[in-house]
Amino acid sequence: MEQPLHWYARPVLFVSDVETAMRFYVDRLGFARKWQVDGVCQVDRGGCEIILCQDPNRADRSRLFVELTREGIDGLRREIAERSVPTERMWWGYDSIRIVDPDGNELLFPLDETNDRERTK
Repeated sequence: MEQPLHWYARPVLFVSDVETAMRFYVDRLGFARKWQVDGVCQVDRGGCEIILCQDPNRADRSRLFVELTREGIDGLRREIAERSVPTERMWWGYDSIRIVDPDGNELLFPLDETNDRERTK
C-alpha cells in the first residue's frame, strides 16, 4: 500500500517592515527567529512556522488559524497578559482569541471545544 504524502507548509505573511514584524513575533508572541535573508525571515514556535516577507508591492492581509491544546491556550493567555499583547475575542466558527500583527495579519486561536477535541485524539 502506498504511503500518503506528507505535506509541509509554511504560510507567508506580507509585511511592510520585516524587522518590525519579526520583533513583534519574537518579543511579543514568543517565537524564535530561524533565519533571515534580504527582507524575508522565518519565525518558529512549537511547530508553527511563519515566513515574514517585506514586499512594498503587497498590502495583503492574512489570517492564520492556530489550534492549541487547553494547556497551550492557558499558557498563551498568561503570556499575552504578561506582555500586554492586545487581543480581542471573536467568533470564527469557534470562540477565538484574535491577535493582529503590526501589518494587520491576524492570528486566531480557537477556544473551548477545539481544545477539548485535541485531548481525545
